[in-house]
Amino acid sequence: MATIHQPSSRAFHMFDKLILLSDGYPTYFGKAKGAMTYFDTIGFTPLIPMNPADFLLDLCSGNTNDVSLPPNLQQRKKSIASQKQKITPASVPGTPMTLLGKDVKKYLADCCEHQISTWDRTKSLQNQKLQQNLKHLQAVVSEKQQWPTTWWDQFIILFMRGFKERRHEYMSLMRVLQMVLSALLAGSLWWHSKTSTFRQLQDQEGLLFFMGVFWGYFPLFTALFTFPLERPILMKERATDMYRLSAYFMARTLSDLPIEIGLTIIFVVIVYLMANLRHGFLSFIYTILAVCLDVTASQGVGFCIGAAIMDVQKASTLASVIVLGFMLAGGYFIQNIPPFIGWVKYLSFQAHTYKILTYIQYEDAVNVRLHGDLANSVLALAVMVVAYRAIAYISLRRMKISV
Repeated sequence: MATIHQPSSRAFHMFDKLILLSDGYPTYFGKAKGAMTYFDTIGFTPLIPMNPADFLLDLCSGNTNDVSLPPNLQQRKKSIASQKQKITPASVPGTPMTLLGKDVKKYLADCCEHQISTWDRTKSLQNQKLQQNLKHLQAVVSEKQQWPTTWWDQFIILFMRGFKERRHEYMSLMRVLQMVLSALLAGSLWWHSKTSTFRQLQDQEGLLFFMGVFWGYFPLFTALFTFPLERPILMKERATDMYRLSAYFMARTLSDLPIEIGLTIIFVVIVYLMANLRHGFLSFIYTILAVCLDVTASQGVGFCIGAAIMDVQKASTLASVIVLGFMLAGGYFIQNIPPFIGWVKYLSFQAHTYKILTYIQYEDAVNVRLHGDLANSVLALAVMVVAYRAIAYISLRRMKISV
């Protein structure tokens, strides 16, 4: 945008759009190359060859020398001249030329206002017609929407795309090294742990609780950023009906699991052997399954928070508070929680994981049917796996990115 005074003809033709003001009122707004045509249509035409900029500046100043006028202003000019023939135009305020200039400015402002109001009405009618057409089109699309591929084909393609995208992140040297070093550190701290005394038993319970917390933290925050970061791509692709939202959601929430579960197994194997946890193949398998269930449930919480908020900073803040609350109510730090906040432990996937791992290590889990509180913990984690993902899917649908 530029404000220019007395431009040359060459400079004037360099402008794309032009707005002319006279005494603070607009007299023209539009394309610069269309200004001369506009003033010609309302009766103002230069009688001699003139620089367009000079012609426009004269009009805005009320100077009508060598300019043809509309019939009503031409009559006004003759009337003023006949009534005040003895007044010198250049010396006394209120002369015929000055009075005519005021009439010219008012006429130009009125014409511009009329033109703008006409454009507004035309645009409003066009918008109304466009909205009606869009509503009709949406109704037709909603009734007769046809997808280019089946739901299963969409799921497979999106699953493979998500898997390839995340593979480089999850299987990077730094990520694998982080998992292995964390496992070696935990295994070294609990090296050949025993349960002969109460203090030794308490130490080993700390390891079990750590496993639940560790594999509840990383998957949650990894899943937390999934939907907020992919929202622009998702909205763009959904706008063209490339795939169903349900196919995308299922593929996106499942494509992370294979690699996440693989890293979990590596971690559990290292820690289990170094810490000398309960001997027995079934106990070992149950431990892996319990931690994998913890990973899947924590991922669901991350998907749920990310889809519900869609703001990375706000989602991270909320997730930190939730993880802290779940960890404190996990059953290791405190047993007797006040009733008004005791409900937190039932929502804590870490508390249920800790209970399952404790049962596997210190009860006869082989050939014994799960019952009581343990069965409730397994069922609670299974419900969390489904429920949190269902809430995340509903949140995505409510964000107007589905058709």
